[in-house]
Amino acid sequence: MVKKSIGFVFALAVAVFFTLQADSAMAQRTEVQFWHGLAQPLGGILEKIVADFNASQNKYQVNPTFKGSYPDTMVAAIAAYRAGNAPHIVQMFEVGTATMMAAGEAIKPVYALMSETGVAFDPKAYVPAISGYYSLPDGRMMSMPFNSSTAVMFYNKDAFKKAGLDPEKPPRTWGELRAAAQKIRAANAANVGFTCAWPTWTQFEQFSAVHDVPLASKSNGMEGMDAVLAVNSPLHVRHVQTLIDMQKEGSFKYAGRGSVGDALFPSGEAAIIHASSGLRARILREAKFDWGVTMLPYYDDVKGAPKNSIIGGASFWAMTAPKRTVEEYRAVAEFFKYISLPDVVAKWHMDTGYLPVTFGGFELAQAQGYYKKNPGVDIPHRQMTRTEPTVNSRGLRLGGMPEIRVVIEEELEKALQGNQTAQQAMDSAVARGNVILRNFEKTNR
Repeated sequence: MVKKSIGFVFALAVAVFFTLQADSAMAQRTEVQFWHGLAQPLGGILEKIVADFNASQNKYQVNPTFKGSYPDTMVAAIAAYRAGNAPHIVQMFEVGTATMMAAGEAIKPVYALMSETGVAFDPKAYVPAISGYYSLPDGRMMSMPFNSSTAVMFYNKDAFKKAGLDPEKPPRTWGELRAAAQKIRAANAANVGFTCAWPTWTQFEQFSAVHDVPLASKSNGMEGMDAVLAVNSPLHVRHVQTLIDMQKEGSFKYAGRGSVGDALFPSGEAAIIHASSGLRARILREAKFDWGVTMLPYYDDVKGAPKNSIIGGASFWAMTAPKRTVEEYRAVAEFFKYISLPDVVAKWHMDTGYLPVTFGGFELAQAQGYYKKNPGVDIPHRQMTRTEPTVNSRGLRLGGMPEIRVVIEEELEKALQGNQTAQQAMDSAVARGNVILRNFEKTNR
């Protein structure tokens, strides 16, 4: 009996010893605060990647925190920096790129981070159309690409069948989309024929790239901060009028700003939506119907259309703080290296619908037969690479773009409410947006 008691006490002591050792090792880890703007289910998938990184080694601990929408995350990060306690990493949406690039000492550029910490890094491993968006003109990367997307068109095949439409022949042009939405409503195959999420992104930014017209001068701001908006062009005004007309006839519903419209498609409320390719994860989880995905429509009488679409989504920025240590920066660099591994890139791509940001990630997904097993998931990649980018389809880098998006949405809403014409809406958007551009230029010169 005594021997058993001694044995039990010894086993307990060993267990306590190893528990204390584990706790000590955890306590010695260098901690990194990571703020992101992805809600569920994407946020959960991202935080699983973080957990896998933490489990892959015992030196660093990345602590992810959801800070709300992308604009909310941006505001929180700026406030935290001013207070001297910025997060080590912040996820910033693509239209915040100009703001972050102009942030000076608030950020630690990726090229400098990797060089100073000695962590292996190959910028050429990234798809140029993606890495170029987050790089200086000389190719030095400022932030780490991660959840890159483009806008696509999802459609409800069951609703198409009910409306007498061929579910294997989705609309290619705006004329075909409008006709399909009309038939869907006439047959009551869905409560909403067509809607969109991120209205400025899908109906103006992507729209401009696909039709090879400028959203702004100076190559959409890529060539200088003295750019001016161009969304009052005849084609932009025509498109706003199309949306107004479709709303009047009941074939289009304006769902709201930002990502609000996302919910209408997986719920079955809307039969057609223009949204981020990253919506795929939510559709897979929630949709109770057969669905498909295709490229964004275009006006077939516009010469040269369609061109490539542009990226959306976000990248990871390393931020600075007064007492930040070399080891903390190394922890950030090691995490960036981890999320760039082909298997991590490929899994994120396959789980979410976001684009593979590296060649290795794409090649691994292809080697695993992902595209053959899942027809249509290559649509975002094909749409982004279907033509060589032009000065109008390389992307955009406009200061204050988050605020400009709100301005465009406000003016669009007034037009949809019948309070102004399409031309008045776009003229006002240009005038108000240019004030934002000039204020940004003045502040950052």
